[in-house]
Amino acid sequence: MADLEDNVTVPEFSCLLQMDPYLKTYEKDFKRRYDLLQKRLFQLEEAEGGFDQFTRSYKTFGVQRQPDNSLIFKEWAPAAEALFLTGDFNGWEKFSHSYTKKEYGKWELILPPKHDKSPAVDHNTKLKVVVHTKEGERLYRISPWAKYVTREEKSVIYDWVHWDPPQPYNQIHPRPKKPTSLRIYEAHVGIASPEGKVASYTNFTNNVLPRIKDLGYNCIQLMAVMEHAYYASFGYQITSFFAASSRYGTPDELKELIDVAHSMGIVVLLDVVHSHASKNTEDGLNHFDGSDSCYFHSPPRGEHSLWDSRLFNYSSWEVLRFLLSNLRWWMEEYRFDGFRFDGVTSMLYHHHGIGTGFSGDYSEYFGLQVDEDSLVYLMLANHILHTLYPDCITVAEDVSGMPALCRPVEEGGLGFDYRLAMAIPDKWIQILKEFKDEDWNMGNISHTLTNRRYGEKCIAYAESHDQALVGDKTLAFWLMDKEMYTNMSSMIPMSSVINRGMQLHKMIRLIVHGLGGEGYLNFMGNEFGHPEWLDFPREGNNQSYHYARRQFNLVDMDHLRYCQLYAFDRDMNRTEDKYGWLAAPPAYVSAKHEDDKVIVFDRANVVFIFNFHPSKSFQAYRVGVEVPGKYKIKLDSDMHHYGGHGRLDHSTEFFTEAQPFNGRSNSILVYIPCRTAIVLANEEIDYCY
Repeated sequence: MADLEDNVTVPEFSCLLQMDPYLKTYEKDFKRRYDLLQKRLFQLEEAEGGFDQFTRSYKTFGVQRQPDNSLIFKEWAPAAEALFLTGDFNGWEKFSHSYTKKEYGKWELILPPKHDKSPAVDHNTKLKVVVHTKEGERLYRISPWAKYVTREEKSVIYDWVHWDPPQPYNQIHPRPKKPTSLRIYEAHVGIASPEGKVASYTNFTNNVLPRIKDLGYNCIQLMAVMEHAYYASFGYQITSFFAASSRYGTPDELKELIDVAHSMGIVVLLDVVHSHASKNTEDGLNHFDGSDSCYFHSPPRGEHSLWDSRLFNYSSWEVLRFLLSNLRWWMEEYRFDGFRFDGVTSMLYHHHGIGTGFSGDYSEYFGLQVDEDSLVYLMLANHILHTLYPDCITVAEDVSGMPALCRPVEEGGLGFDYRLAMAIPDKWIQILKEFKDEDWNMGNISHTLTNRRYGEKCIAYAESHDQALVGDKTLAFWLMDKEMYTNMSSMIPMSSVINRGMQLHKMIRLIVHGLGGEGYLNFMGNEFGHPEWLDFPREGNNQSYHYARRQFNLVDMDHLRYCQLYAFDRDMNRTEDKYGWLAAPPAYVSAKHEDDKVIVFDRANVVFIFNFHPSKSFQAYRVGVEVPGKYKIKLDSDMHHYGGHGRLDHSTEFFTEAQPFNGRSNSILVYIPCRTAIVLANEEIDYCY
């Protein structure tokens, strides 16, 4: 009997094979995955009238106000014996308002309007679902579709609050076009203030957005927006998937934040957590209907041993409805421009990446260890998002290196636009921890920065929130440590520690920016060398906010060196904006000289030269360039303005000689001081990006 996969065609599989012929061995796997996706799409068409309708289920579930102001409440609770609605509207009568059981585990309740024709439940009043289980338990639950949940000052548990403002915020600015060069500012609203408190959406809009715009970032990745009961989880233990976190303000204030970002030409990505959910029962999804499954697999499959959280059942129709509608909700209601999918490695494999070192052997990415339910869910999510929103951006957090993760679904890929280059920050920490400056390996650095799958875009970063967490240290802190508290004044000569730290901080960021990927990411505060790690209020630190903040005030003090690092980060982004190297094909590395500690590469007709040597400067150093002509310095980490030593003359013109060098057709002679990076551009080329 012929294999099922023999009848399946992946429309553009040949394009994938052109890029990577070794994947031919796994053609059956690609066909099976694609076939499963097509079957899902067909089922959605048959049962729900297509994915467009299906993903708008946030308009029918939870609570919906009708044109006549009646309210329809709808839930999915297959294991429940009975459902009731209680709240401020009925004086918390537990059993006066019962839901009617419908088919497929659905429950529905209609509340007619009051005598004055206003809705039976007022805006900003509290509600609860009362679930009666088959075992006779009575559970008080928040609707999984709740759009707003709040917590009283002294309370541990969140309350479901009916959100239906009389004059909702109206977003007026159109979404900006998808940037060709993605420069991401990863941010957390709650810590985005120097004050020791939870900062607000409004603070971010007024005080942080102008800085992000000034710095030249064209994309913000917002963490910890989906509601999470435990602040110190950094937003990764979600309790209410449709609710924007109320600890920073109202849904309307988040809408305004995104609207203002759009007015500045900045796109906004949501850090979406569909890889797992909080174990909380009273204000989370866990045991919603009294069963140990519902939205999740039953244990052990439905539990993540390391994260102590619940795992979704991606094969369940109603779970697909919930998660896909969740993506649509954030795109439609808040007008986010895309998503960074958290924990993709955990989703892709039954082992969740626990205790698995990925060697890159292709057999690790196919076969029984792959969880095809969740893999097909990700294909489905990307297919739907990119069909409905052609400019939508999706980024995968995957440490495994799954092939075709960032190739279109039509090729058999998972359909992501970018993956995070997670090996890069680890490499810098390893180097700074384990090696003396004179022992840095130039070949190893450039290999780590260029080692990515051809045709699959990467977001490169020197450090993200992961590296800023307590227990680790930011790059600035690895470099300068406690001297950041005493020696960052520009009124005194630089100590050797501060001098080294300032120069390497800039060089590391620039080489990652230029060589590491097709997008660049920075975590808020790190652009100016934030001196401290992140630690959220918790029992272990007496609920202190001291480390749960970002000290933007340091940048505004002209006598401190933080503003010099900030200025370099800004000019690095602005230089990229002019020359567009992130949107260009990967760089050509023409030199990685171990003794000189020099790396040279060109990309987008721009030449990057790095001298990592701690003490040696080079006069008349020959550098290979491809395009002949006159070159000038466009960015120089050694400028006084950036906390450098001002050793280069920017009026110098470098004329090419027709002398091939290091695989390039021409060459120039340059002076490169120790611990300096320079970017040269050809004055005779019209750079129009």
